[in-house]
Amino acid sequence: MYYRLLFLMIILFPAVVQAKNILILGDSISAAYGIPVEKGWVSLLEQRLVRQDYDYKVVNASITGETTLGGKMRLSELLDKYQPQLVVIELGGNDGLRGFSLKEIESNFVEIVEMVKQSGSKTLLVPMKMPPNYGAAYNKRFSSIYEDVSKAMDVAISTFIFQDIAEDPDLMQADGIHPVESAQPIMLDNVWPSLQNLLIKN
Repeated sequence: MYYRLLFLMIILFPAVVQAKNILILGDSISAAYGIPVEKGWVSLLEQRLVRQDYDYKVVNASITGETTLGGKMRLSELLDKYQPQLVVIELGGNDGLRGFSLKEIESNFVEIVEMVKQSGSKTLLVPMKMPPNYGAAYNKRFSSIYEDVSKAMDVAISTFIFQDIAEDPDLMQADGIHPVESAQPIMLDNVWPSLQNLLIKN
């Protein structure tokens, strides 16, 4: 009798049984700062998953101003609540802009990835870069954090999310930090190949 009921649940309610969560742990870049939320790259991701028949729900836990420390402090509760199959980590930009210790930033990333791994979820790191005025040396050290964590922790890393965007003023808001609405599809395309490699097609 139990197996018959289980079989019926799978047939009648496949979304309930099969749905998988993608957790986006990010800052204002993923929280669609300055534009309608439904036009942000995370919302566009959810739409693409539906169009391409991926049975995933996107949970956007991004907060404007978030740092690696803040993300780390929130992560345990988010993992327990949503039990994601994939965690996309788009953090670090605010740390760098505020001049936080590079060693501390890397340590936070390592702890975040360890928590994700312990939960049984896959990880995708989304690298950020600092504006040119922070200097070539600092920018190089900051950017290397993502590659170093990716290699040390054996987790996937995407293309720079602002590739083909950051140096085009027409694609950036007046603050020079946040992308405009028309840049959001490009951001998704930058992240998509690495993210897609981690997905399971039904």
